[in-house]
Amino acid sequence: AGVNRWDTDHYQRPRGIIASAGGIIAAAETKQLAQRAGFLRPILWGIDLLAAAVLLLFVYGYAARAYAAFRKHLDAYLYVAPAMIGMLVLVFFPFSYGITLAFTDTTLFNESLPFLDRLIGWGNFRAILGDFNIYQETADGFIWNYQNFYWTLMVTIVWTITNVTVGVSVGFMLAMALNTDGLRGKAIYRVLLILPWAIPNYITALVWRGMFHPQFGVINQVLQMFGLEPVSWFDGVFSSFITGLATNGWLSFPFMMVVILGALQSIPKDMYEAAEVEGASRWQRLRYITMPLLKPTLIPAIVLSVVWTFNMFNIIFLVSGGEPAGANEILVTKAYKIAFEQYQYAYAAAYSTVIFMILLVYGFFQTRITKATESF
Repeated sequence: AGVNRWDTDHYQRPRGIIASAGGIIAAAETKQLAQRAGFLRPILWGIDLLAAAVLLLFVYGYAARAYAAFRKHLDAYLYVAPAMIGMLVLVFFPFSYGITLAFTDTTLFNESLPFLDRLIGWGNFRAILGDFNIYQETADGFIWNYQNFYWTLMVTIVWTITNVTVGVSVGFMLAMALNTDGLRGKAIYRVLLILPWAIPNYITALVWRGMFHPQFGVINQVLQMFGLEPVSWFDGVFSSFITGLATNGWLSFPFMMVVILGALQSIPKDMYEAAEVEGASRWQRLRYITMPLLKPTLIPAIVLSVVWTFNMFNIIFLVSGGEPAGANEILVTKAYKIAFEQYQYAYAAAYSTVIFMILLVYGFFQTRITKATESF
C-alpha cells in the first residue's frame, strides 16, 4: 500500500517520526503525543486559575450587579453574544497565544517540547530591538543590512507616509472635482472611480505585478513605444518600491475620495455664499471653511489609512515580494516570512507583538494630539 501524503510530508520529517521505509515510528509518535500532553497541562492549569479568579470576582459582589444588568438588558446581551464569541475565538485567543509564544524559542523543530522548556523570557525582543547593525562592512565596502529590524521599520514608515499622502491627495482632489456644482455625469464618474476599491486587492495586486513584468508587462511596452529602455522593476530598491506605491495608491484613493466627498456634501452651502459675499477668495474659503469642517471626518480616516497601510501585506507580498533581497519588506511581510519560511514561530510572534505595540502607541498619540475623538 502507498504511503499517505501526510506520512511523507516535509513538515513531518524534521520531527523524527518517519522511518526509512516511509511509515510512522509508533514509539516516536507516542512519545511526541505525551510531550504535547505535557505542553497542554500548564495551559489547562492557567484556564482553571482564570476560572477561579472570575469566580472570586463574582463572589465579592459583582455577581448580583452583573445578574441584574443581564436581566435588565437580556435582549442586548443576546444580540451581541455571537459577535463577542467570535471575537473571543478569532481575535482574543490567537492574540493572547501569540504574545505567550513570543516569550519562548518555539520553532518547527522543538514545538513538541514542554512549554516551560521553551520559555526564554525577553530573549526574542532583545534580539529584535537590540540589533543596531543596520549596515554591514564587506570587502567591497559598507552595505545596508536588509534583514535588520530597523531597516525594515524605516522602509515601513516611508511606505506608510508616501502611500497615505498619495491616497489622501488624490482622493481630496477627486472629491473636490466631484463636488463641483454643475458637473455633468457625477454618478458615472463616482462609480468608475470606486471600481479600484471594489475589486479584491489581491486580484489588483496580481494584475499590477503582470503590468510591471520586465519582458511582457504593458508598462515596459509603453516605454518602448516612446523609445525608452525597458526597466527591470524588481531589481532596484527604488523601482521595486515604486511598484508597490503605484499599486497601493490605485487601491487607496477611492476610500479617501468617498469619505471626503461625503464630508464636503455635508457642509452647508450658505457658509460659502456668505464668505463669497464678504469677498473671501477660493483659497480662503478652502482654508477657513472647507478644511476645518473636514477635520472631524478626515483625521479618523487618515488614522485608519495609516494602520491599514502599515499592515498592507498583500501588496508587498504579491507585487514585489520585498525584492530585491528583502530590501522592500515591511514589518508584517517580514514577520510572515520569519514564521512560514524560516519556521521561527516564537521570533515571528515577538515581531508581531512589536508591530502591535508600535500601532498602539501611534493610535494613542495620534488621537490625543489631533483630538480626533472630541466632537467638533
